[in-house]
Amino acid sequence: MSSVLVDDLPLIDHHCHGVARDPLDRAAFEAQLCEAAGPSRWHGSLFDSQVGFAVRRVCAPLLDLPTHAPADDYLARRDELGADEVNRRLVASTGITEFLVDTGYLGDTVTSPAELGQLGAATARRIVRLETVAEQVITTSTAAGFADAYRAALADAATEAVGLKSIAAYRVGLDLDPRRPEPRDVEVAASRWRTDLDNGAPLRMADEALTRFVFWTGIDLGKPVQFHVGYGDADIDLHRCDPLLLTPLLRATAGTGVPIMLLHNYPFHRHAGYLAQVFDHVFVDVGLTMQGVGNRAREVLAELFELAPFGAVLFSTDAFGLAELYAVSTALFRDALDGFLGAGVSDGSWSHEDARRIARLVCAENARRAYGLDGA
Repeated sequence: MSSVLVDDLPLIDHHCHGVARDPLDRAAFEAQLCEAAGPSRWHGSLFDSQVGFAVRRVCAPLLDLPTHAPADDYLARRDELGADEVNRRLVASTGITEFLVDTGYLGDTVTSPAELGQLGAATARRIVRLETVAEQVITTSTAAGFADAYRAALADAATEAVGLKSIAAYRVGLDLDPRRPEPRDVEVAASRWRTDLDNGAPLRMADEALTRFVFWTGIDLGKPVQFHVGYGDADIDLHRCDPLLLTPLLRATAGTGVPIMLLHNYPFHRHAGYLAQVFDHVFVDVGLTMQGVGNRAREVLAELFELAPFGAVLFSTDAFGLAELYAVSTALFRDALDGFLGAGVSDGSWSHEDARRIARLVCAENARRAYGLDGA
């Protein structure tokens, strides 16, 4: 899988996570391959999926195995090399020079941003998850004091971060009232949450008013805000994760000077491309999607580019747990971008020089501009 226009370009992964430090048995490995819970009675092995075949194609040679080595052979070789060596080889193969790492999901079970950066001899910066900070604050604050405590905690957490992230899609959906909630509404919601916790509810922020409050608190800090959009695990209601539902909120934030990053977007990537066209502060990717769709990656990326301006598209992997997901996402993305741009050169849509310039924008320069990384 070679890409003439893209192979030699550095990448900025603007949304990703750490990788597992410990050995993984087959069930644990398969459980992290995609959004399915793991190998199952009815569907069988998740190696029999687009991402499973991509791992055997892309990663096997990086572990000194033939392309398409059987899954059992691949996992045996993984065990033989050990997690540290596997992680180093796979992450270092990507050409990623900067990782923007979301530490809000099971961050204590995987490598830290610094450790991830060391694996790839790259820079690593942090993305702060808005809901995670709220879940930390609610356990120690009163309902009346929640708003002020949250503002202080988020400002402190974001000091060294380059961006923020919301998982509203998982908790309340994306059909959000664009207005800032009234202080009284925040206090009432915090009181209700405290009562639920006292009655044994899990520590999980899932309130629309609080979601709007933490979002606008993030906007006030002036850092880019990421939204998970579309495809995810069984915890989401996919019909509530269409980015078009965010349209009123995007209108409300258009004058703030704060970029909004729409992550993943599948199967709504065409909708996301439209939003990126009509709202100058909206950026989009198909990060998690690349590994999921496997040999359809070229088509999906081309569909995003139908409307999305070239200056609005970013690269990400959303890799979590498995270093394989870094290698697979990167290889498929480079191939898809090269195929799209190369086809345009061949049919006269743009010149080779323009194609290289656009490739540089999408691979790194758009992220560098949107996150202000040169001055971070």
